[in-house]
Amino acid sequence: MTKFELKKITLILSPGEIKKAAEIIRSGGTVAFPTETVYGLGANALDEDAVAKIFHAKRRPADNPLIVHISSREMLNMVAMDIPALAFKLMDAFWPGALTIILKSKDIVPDITTGGLDTVAVRMPDNEIAISLINESGVPIAAPSANISGRPSPTKAEHVIKDLTGRIDAIITGGDCRLGVESTVIDLTHSPPSLLRPGGLSLEEIISCIGEINVVEDSVKSPGMRYTHYSPKTRLILVEGEQKPALSRMSRLINEFREQGLRVGAIVSRESSPSIECDAKYVLGSVDDLKEVAGRLFSGLRFIDEAGVDVGIAEGVFPEKREGREIMNRLRKAAKEKVICGQ
Repeated sequence: MTKFELKKITLILSPGEIKKAAEIIRSGGTVAFPTETVYGLGANALDEDAVAKIFHAKRRPADNPLIVHISSREMLNMVAMDIPALAFKLMDAFWPGALTIILKSKDIVPDITTGGLDTVAVRMPDNEIAISLINESGVPIAAPSANISGRPSPTKAEHVIKDLTGRIDAIITGGDCRLGVESTVIDLTHSPPSLLRPGGLSLEEIISCIGEINVVEDSVKSPGMRYTHYSPKTRLILVEGEQKPALSRMSRLINEFREQGLRVGAIVSRESSPSIECDAKYVLGSVDDLKEVAGRLFSGLRFIDEAGVDVGIAEGVFPEKREGREIMNRLRKAAKEKVICGQ
């Protein structure tokens, strides 16, 4: 067994134990902590050996770049160079917040943090615990989501405890994440900028700030977009289309599976819930309240595994604007199969 495979005692820390968590970061350890988006698994972004522990704990592919979390503009200058004027405009408008910007990396940032690229992904989280941890540690913190790679991202401390206990040094508990979906990723290393990952900050808000943006999802430059993500272990089928035909197709699929003796779970909107009969059901929220749906999405994907069903069916009827864009992006990545009504 390597040192990374050895089971370790994972400390469960309260928000008042930031100094203890920061000492773990400074000494090359790993700490999971809350942000406004999802829980992150952090290590000193400038310490190659420390960052390697993140990849081993998560079983994350080594060519998948990490987001570097900072607490000040001075810390940004430690890791990035050739920062364009648009970056400062975005920072003024949306930092701290759910926006990650991709910039040219300085040599001080090890290749393991950048995924071997010459760019670095950076954001300033809008969470007091996260900012306090970065400040107390005195270093930028590399932090992907605090889950086993490929699994739904963690929005509660319990999710992290379930996935990573015995694999990391500490977990800071901090309640539920306010947004519940990862940050939006914008690449500023070329003109016009590109949206690489929809997230907690809407494309519409960004366009209103800086103008034209290309949409280029799934780029290798973007953390969390190169490989399968968000998937429950249980087989998940996404049914897309207008709400009425999608609801009809879901009901038929559920009946077919149950006739085969299979237990079926469903992830549905509040509007469709009364019409769906299945063995286990998770209501995401109303199609008219996409913030609520986004905040409950990852818990819903985890519910499919926790419910002990044989197959899950998710309703994909959310309008692809503002939060709906990130909701549909995550659902498509989570599903092993997709059914588009009318095809």
